[in-house]
Amino acid sequence: MSDISVIIPINEINETIKEYLVKCIQSINNQNVKPEKVYIVHADTKEVNNFFKSWEKPEELNLEVLVNKDKTDFCSQVNYAVENIDTEWFSILEVDDEYSKNWFKNVKIYMEAYDDVDIFLPLVVDVDESQNFLGFTNESIWAMKFSEKMGELDNNTLLNYQNYQTSGAIINKESFESVGMLKPSIRLTFVYEFLLRGTYNDFR
Repeated sequence: MSDISVIIPINEINETIKEYLVKCIQSINNQNVKPEKVYIVHADTKEVNNFFKSWEKPEELNLEVLVNKDKTDFCSQVNYAVENIDTEWFSILEVDDEYSKNWFKNVKIYMEAYDDVDIFLPLVVDVDESQNFLGFTNESIWAMKFSEKMGELDNNTLLNYQNYQTSGAIINKESFESVGMLKPSIRLTFVYEFLLRGTYNDFR
């Protein structure tokens, strides 16, 4: 899909992460409508560098590997990648997550219909390591009278309920940068803090 990049942050490598990466990349490759570019941003460590030096990039995707020579935390990895992309939109995909095959096709429809939206959040299906269904995330704003406007996350709603995630979301780069991106100083609740900051600044 034109003008959207996918960012996959990786700060370590082991056999489990290698398996996750295969599935993660495959979920992008399986898309009915593919993103314009995929960026893997990884820590500058010997083990990770050695892996990606010999790693065979999938030919079907326009994929680039970035090395963050500074900090290795998730927020810094994402911020570094965003600074290096040239698309208007981006999506953060955590290495142990996958896209449903219709995600970018559906996003394209929503982006054309709602051209003043800053972030499109996915309906996330949570599963355990055996792929057993555990529940949904980001579904609450579709409940009647839960938020000020059904289907839209607002600041008042966030102040009362915090369970939202941005993995898989489609985020406008300019909007993301305008509020200072992710905060590495916030260790555990950086996604919640970012959404609070965004909605406080009138993100839709």
